[in-house]
Amino acid sequence: MFALGGLLRVGSTFFHSAGNLLLPIRTISTGSCCQIRMHAIPQPKQVDRWNEKRSMFGVYDNIGILGDFKAHPKDLITAPCWLKGFRGNELQRLIRKKKMVGDRMTTLDRHNLEKRIRFLYRRFNRTGKHR
Repeated sequence: MFALGGLLRVGSTFFHSAGNLLLPIRTISTGSCCQIRMHAIPQPKQVDRWNEKRSMFGVYDNIGILGDFKAHPKDLITAPCWLKGFRGNELQRLIRKKKMVGDRMTTLDRHNLEKRIRFLYRRFNRTGKHR
């Protein structure tokens, strides 16, 4: 009786360990995952090749060649003086505007401009690339 119980115990541990060995093999799936449903091939987008931005590309490139490099393309742009040839963010643009035309602005416009500068200054100092 004692030997039979020992054999049963050994046999149960053998099958239990064999089950653990087969478990990882059973979880591997060779089937396809989600099937992609494609009802029709999408139509290619119609792109306007002659929109305003593309048609005006390179317009001022020949000014230096034909004009002996006397005029810069930024001098031909019709825009406010604080915007001509300027590259920067909104805060820098508003500070530049305040320096250039701040004394000629109406009181309400200048007040709104200074409010916006204060807001952007706080915002850039709290959340910025330098943090």
